[in-house]
Amino acid sequence: MAKAYEKIADELRAQIRAGQLGPGDRLPSEADLIKSTGRSGPTVQQALRVLQAEGLIEKQHGRGTFVRRPRVLVRRANTRHQWEKNRARAPERQRKATGATEHDTGLAVDDLVFHAAYREIEASEEIAAAMGIDEGTMLVERSYRTRYRAERSPFNLVTSYLIRDLVKGNPELLDETNEPWPGGTWNQLHTVGIEIDRVEERVTARPPTAEEAQELGLPPGTAVLVTRKSLYDTDDRLVEMSRATLPGDRTEILFTTPLERW
Repeated sequence: MAKAYEKIADELRAQIRAGQLGPGDRLPSEADLIKSTGRSGPTVQQALRVLQAEGLIEKQHGRGTFVRRPRVLVRRANTRHQWEKNRARAPERQRKATGATEHDTGLAVDDLVFHAAYREIEASEEIAAAMGIDEGTMLVERSYRTRYRAERSPFNLVTSYLIRDLVKGNPELLDETNEPWPGGTWNQLHTVGIEIDRVEERVTARPPTAEEAQELGLPPGTAVLVTRKSLYDTDDRLVEMSRATLPGDRTEILFTTPLERW
């Protein structure tokens, strides 16, 4: 037999799925639900927690509880890497027309809000081991956040590391005000004579930290995917390493592997 909170959750869920409560609509207040259902405050709160854990509703501080709007899906396919390499040498007008986020989401440049922050750091023991460089090597650490204008949370949290000595030949690569850079990292490296030969990606899943959950606007219980991407050049040097934290509720990773015919 269904518990009282499950019955309340079932009724609200049915209203959402039937379109009686649409994306962005405010749910009745807890006081109104207590009155309409004849149940206690803790019972109503438990019902709302169930729906929030399912990603159907979200609480907005000081405003109330709303039906959660579907977030833009990001589809990251491994075929994007060849697309990025091809674009690295394309004319500037073509490079400015679209970027990796637009490629993965189907959105246009004007749909997006972009932010980048640079700083120079010494490689920690952990980063040095991951990149195969000496601890203390000077790096350019770059943080990126891109979001859809109609949403409050970014698509992902990205931190990238470049070896400063490899890119200092072009001082513009050390200046965050040149972002968003047409053609992205692949073109940036091309400007200093670096051609990418292969990409390695490691993907893991884990619960988010409290800070990640807040910044990404994750429903309770949602995991994140963490990708560590390494770019190697034609001399087999690791020339860039990045880490992207991806929200598990709106990210799809697609692997396409062409096979040789017999």
